[in-house]
Amino acid sequence: MNKALVTGITGMVGSHLADFLLEHTDWEVYGVCRWRSPLDNVSHLLERVNKKDRLYFEYADLNDEISLITIMKKIKPNYVFHLAAQSYPLTSFTAPIDTLNTNILGTCRLLEAVRIEMEEDRSYKPVIHVCASSEVFGKIPAEKKPESGIHEECPFHPASPYAISKVGTDLLGRYYAEAYGMTVITTRMFTHTGPRRGDVFHESTFAKQIAMIEAGLIEPEVMVGNLKSLRTYADVRDAVRAYYLLVTVNPVAGQYYNIGGSYTCEVGDTLNLLISASTKKDEIKIVTDQERLRPIDADLQVPDCRKFKEHTGWEPKISFETTMRDLLNYWRERVHHGETFLTR
Repeated sequence: MNKALVTGITGMVGSHLADFLLEHTDWEVYGVCRWRSPLDNVSHLLERVNKKDRLYFEYADLNDEISLITIMKKIKPNYVFHLAAQSYPLTSFTAPIDTLNTNILGTCRLLEAVRIEMEEDRSYKPVIHVCASSEVFGKIPAEKKPESGIHEECPFHPASPYAISKVGTDLLGRYYAEAYGMTVITTRMFTHTGPRRGDVFHESTFAKQIAMIEAGLIEPEVMVGNLKSLRTYADVRDAVRAYYLLVTVNPVAGQYYNIGGSYTCEVGDTLNLLISASTKKDEIKIVTDQERLRPIDADLQVPDCRKFKEHTGWEPKISFETTMRDLLNYWRERVHHGETFLTR
């Protein structure tokens, strides 16, 4: 039976990838998490973990190389999905060293752990997915953006310490493929969202605030940052299906792909759609919060995904409206259950 190792399994993407693999494969899934990782996103899976029903949690940390080496030796996964990261761009401006250490050196430690195991066992040949980000392309001037969208060969111009860290992640994946013959494939996923999205991201904090407004927990004001940034959205459930195809459809060592949805709009349009779905839509006001603005913003994030689509046949299936509805309902449910949230 194949084994998949998922770093960051307790995050939004990792938890949805676990859902997908458990439903659509017969693989054993090993999730890497820190002992202090919140388990909210995988609460529905904990019974399977307790029963050891094809799902196992392994405690390790990207900042502890020994823990990663130990896990690789213990599990020897056929597939490695490296999703764990410090993933919030705005935080990276105030915590750049932690971001660079976790995302660049953490990726290096993980790939070293795989390389060491491959050297000790020459028959061991896993397929490794390294998750970079569309943020590597950064702030592309409108006059320089290709008409078809941002393609794989567009130059990197990172606009945050997070984006810089993902440039390092991206290059490390390709380096290990070229230098050591490892089957490492890198992705630059554009904005992807849906249920379980963290409330530090724009569309999710909009949905959370709206849900709290509907419940009468806060004043009918949605605090926002830059509403003019252009984004292309994918549903997280389409994203994890793409990641599965990435490692199973003729994986090519050292390749790198842009992946993204098919719906493009300004952040302000996303907010307007969420408000239009609210029971309080006629009462809600929009207020700009200076603390939500980045020093530099990566805008015009419109991808050209032809390379990945032609290689795997992947196409997004879930509509933008469905994604936003499900995100809003996710926050409504959490509010309904009486959870208390930070107002961010």
